[in-house]
Amino acid sequence: MKELTARFLALREEAKKGRDPTCPDETLAILLSEAERIGARQILEIGAAEGLTSIALALKTHGQVTAIERDPERASAMRKNLGIFSAEGQVRVLEGDAGEILPLLGGEYDLIFLDGPKVQYLKYLPDCKRLLRKGGVLLSDDVLLFGWVRGEPPKKRRMLVEHIREYLAALEADPDFLTEILEVGEGLAVSTKIV
Repeated sequence: MKELTARFLALREEAKKGRDPTCPDETLAILLSEAERIGARQILEIGAAEGLTSIALALKTHGQVTAIERDPERASAMRKNLGIFSAEGQVRVLEGDAGEILPLLGGEYDLIFLDGPKVQYLKYLPDCKRLLRKGGVLLSDDVLLFGWVRGEPPKKRRMLVEHIREYLAALEADPDFLTEILEVGEGLAVSTKIV
């Protein structure tokens, strides 16, 4: 297991240097902690990139992960990584646009990690809510975005920031969720479905 852990950490370090890095260590720690706390067995990741977060969740929980990734190169890298860690049986890869895939999904998930295109978060929210069981947790990544969401964004990023602000407003106003915004990474919204 130590060898797998070392290899996993090496892949995460490499991914952090990429154009679309994997989530920060502190964000991953919270994800794994929440998954363990609620006994997550059915997990959904939206925007799975090379699958390292899905693999960590699968190995930690011994549960089933559904991972959505739009980019064919990343999805291919994810399949390769799943093979390295013998996690093919625990992680189902759905390649395509989450906006088209989410409405087709059924069942209930214990934990959903939303880390796809930020401008689509609000669009994805109704399906995330529908798919999440009562007591389940929706974790939305990058919701503070370099501090811009609570401050003044650069002119080129104002539209993106406005999308995130609208998403957070909808999430925090939803009586079916209890939401806390954590200042880890670029901001993590932790929303527990209470109804």
